[in-house]
Amino acid sequence: MAKVEIYSSAHCPYCVMAKQMLDRKGVKYTEIRVDLDPVKRQEMMKKSRQRTVPQIFINNNAIGGYTDLVALNQSKRLDSLLAES
Repeated sequence: MAKVEIYSSAHCPYCVMAKQMLDRKGVKYTEIRVDLDPVKRQEMMKKSRQRTVPQIFINNNAIGGYTDLVALNQSKRLDSLLAES
């Protein structure tokens, strides 16, 4: 199973929807709350070169945000990425 990380914040509806999609797929992920730790926000921005949440990584590869996750799912590529380890 792939290593999945999601940088998120508490009041972000896109973060909630991304986590719900991963939950529906039975994907285990690590949630990193950038609203609780400014160092983690800086880490996220360095890794993704983005300021917005969610930022999703699969096997240390930046996927992007919620809409990028949906696009991967609709193109049938998400499941193969999640199957990699």
